[in-house]
Amino acid sequence: MTEAIQLIVGLGNPGPEYSQTRHNAGQWFVEQLARRYNVSLRPDSKFFGLTGKFVTQGQEYKLLVPTTYMNLSGKAVAAMAQFYKLLPENILVAHDEMAIAPGVAKFKLGGGHAGHNGLKDITSKLGNNANFYRLRLGIGHPGHKDLVTGYVLGKAPQSEQKLIDQALDESMRCFELWLSDGLIKAQHRLHSFSAA
Repeated sequence: MTEAIQLIVGLGNPGPEYSQTRHNAGQWFVEQLARRYNVSLRPDSKFFGLTGKFVTQGQEYKLLVPTTYMNLSGKAVAAMAQFYKLLPENILVAHDEMAIAPGVAKFKLGGGHAGHNGLKDITSKLGNNANFYRLRLGIGHPGHKDLVTGYVLGKAPQSEQKLIDQALDESMRCFELWLSDGLIKAQHRLHSFSAA
């Protein structure tokens, strides 16, 4: 149904010390999609990340988890976009979002990066074009900007992680709804969901 999305990117930092941290919420989404469609995410040096693909409803979708650090995510996204001749609006980037509470997620097209280094780098590497889709996965805010780095690079307490996991699960269902019935329906369902 949607020709638009061809690449789904999950943002995170590489390495086991980061795998369970809040900043890797976007990566968790792509890993969940990979499990759902029995895809092995394999390292691909040409794209500076882990890649895979799946076909559903006759469409092929590419998966990418950049293995650069978060602030260099654009290198991986731009490499893949150029190779496959993708426009920014063919790309969905899943990322952690401090402006939203844990247990809540939202789809959005374009917009600013709100200080998110991954989004900032992707925008700049796509020729300063921010017109890609985002899946904003709420992780909440620590309350003060000086606490942000430790917060995003820390693990959520189990109660919060449970909410994030529920939002991830609902996001995956709504992504599939997007593919079958269009973005408006998917947004309507996802944006009325809250695990809290």
